[in-house]
Amino acid sequence: MPMDVDVQTHARTLTLRSPDHVRVGPFVMRYNPDWSIKYANYAIPDQGAEPTAAELDALTAAFRERDRMPRLEFLPTWAPAVEPALLAAGFTVENRAPLLACAPGELLPPKPVEGLVMAEPVTDAEFESAALVQHLGYGGTGEPEGGEVKWLRTAAAGGGVAALAMFEGAPAGAGGCSVPVDGLSELAGLAVAADFRRRGIGAALSAHLTETAFARGCRVVWLEPGDAEVERIYASIGYRRIGEKLNISLDPEREGL
Repeated sequence: MPMDVDVQTHARTLTLRSPDHVRVGPFVMRYNPDWSIKYANYAIPDQGAEPTAAELDALTAAFRERDRMPRLEFLPTWAPAVEPALLAAGFTVENRAPLLACAPGELLPPKPVEGLVMAEPVTDAEFESAALVQHLGYGGTGEPEGGEVKWLRTAAAGGGVAALAMFEGAPAGAGGCSVPVDGLSELAGLAVAADFRRRGIGAALSAHLTETAFARGCRVVWLEPGDAEVERIYASIGYRRIGEKLNISLDPEREGL
């Protein structure tokens, strides 16, 4: 099976395992009641899906009923008929994001960061510190909603990884690798606190998460970089492109959401 299809299967399987997922026609919707950011709420089509207009309306309604932006993330080649149908229904392409992956033997050691200490959160305070770094790192304000802590706890308890990076006694970075499915895990939610950026912490934390996932039996770790600069950081530790994912949503202003 091609690696990008493996990745899509992994993401869809985790969505189906989520206790709050919603089935709508040929789609499965990943809904996080305690985490409203768009990246935590999206739908994935079934492989080869050819949705009708009525099914797309039902999917949009399911998002609206839960106060979430109608949004999908998937490989265009997974279901080629879906993107044209979404565009015809008024959806707008957010971006076409590269997918990167790394396997054991490909991981490269990053430059050491003196004074950086990384460990898996154990106490409530440690999980909350990690979640706050993620929340603020992704543009949030105030306190996290709770979804970040839940995701980190689930990853750590389910064979994945959670990590909190401390620099000179202060929380400097956080992230995790998701619960593995058939040996695949997603490195996600990696964030470095604003005061500690451009010091090599992101690369060091990424390598730590990836190496730990391999040590726990994962055969591949994959991720979606936020932009070209972030992609270069991951490439520097051995990640390579394996495909492209479509992120597409319904224009909030056009639809009055």
